[in-house]
Amino acid sequence: MRTATIRRKTSETSIDVTVNLDGTGVYTIHTGIGFFDHMLEQLSRHSLIDMDVKTVGDLHIDQHHTVEDTGLAIGEAIAKALGDKKGIRRYADALSPMDETLTRVAIDISGRPYLVWKTEFSQKKLGEMDTEMFEHWFHSFAQTAGLTLHVETLYGSNNHHIAEAAFKGLARALREAVEIDPRKADAIPSTKGVL
Repeated sequence: MRTATIRRKTSETSIDVTVNLDGTGVYTIHTGIGFFDHMLEQLSRHSLIDMDVKTVGDLHIDQHHTVEDTGLAIGEAIAKALGDKKGIRRYADALSPMDETLTRVAIDISGRPYLVWKTEFSQKKLGEMDTEMFEHWFHSFAQTAGLTLHVETLYGSNNHHIAEAAFKGLARALREAVEIDPRKADAIPSTKGVL
């Protein structure tokens, strides 16, 4: 099983993350931010990556450190579980519809972190979560997971649907990209021989 556990402790946050890339989408998520928990639950369920995430952050200040560091820890755990990346499909994309919203997500597990974010929100909060933190989470996650990640909302008006379509699109693309390709299970998917 491709699993990893990461413990990240700073003066601002204390985070424990365990992932199983070959899971069934079982999760236990506690970050102290209800809407954020809901999005991470979607990520686990639709990627089939089992996730155990426990974050205690300085929410008395704001959500920034909690969201950022959780993204960094989950990304690091996924990168660690991938190991040398032998046999993975590497590339994947997904169109994610959510009622009136349609979002496109494309990823390359390249080892070259990069985020293109073409998603906007018309309100400042969803539940108690600041909508500006979504882009920051995707950036932090891509950074430590080593992903080239493109997220684009093609259209949509409901802010909840826009956020959820982005996380579900990432989940579906991640599910495919981390899968072992039975045609090349013994090879690194790069002409360089490393990722």
